[in-house]
Amino acid sequence: MSIEIALFDGHPKQHRRPGPARMLHLSTDHGPALAAALAEHVGPAADRRLGRIDPYGDTLFNEQDAGAAFEEATALLARCTTEEHRAAVRDLRNLLAICSATPGSWLAFSGD
Repeated sequence: MSIEIALFDGHPKQHRRPGPARMLHLSTDHGPALAAALAEHVGPAADRRLGRIDPYGDTLFNEQDAGAAFEEATALLARCTTEEHRAAVRDLRNLLAICSATPGSWLAFSGD
């Protein structure tokens, strides 16, 4: 199980402006560790953003979702017990922060 994260400058599946959304960053280095950290420390819950990330499918976060999930990721980082999981969650937090600070941006999580 692995989760990759892509940051886009617009909605990756809609084409409202000329041309498709541009991918600004792709994170593939921590996929298995991120999936493990989320599975170990975050249960699925409708009121939590990180719990909505599907480890087997696709999940999209807009900038508001990313901002709310940043606080959850901060708490998750404190619960991580291995350096591999901490590195994965730090990468996640970085992308959440960038997305929440960039109007119109989206994060696409791709699980397998």
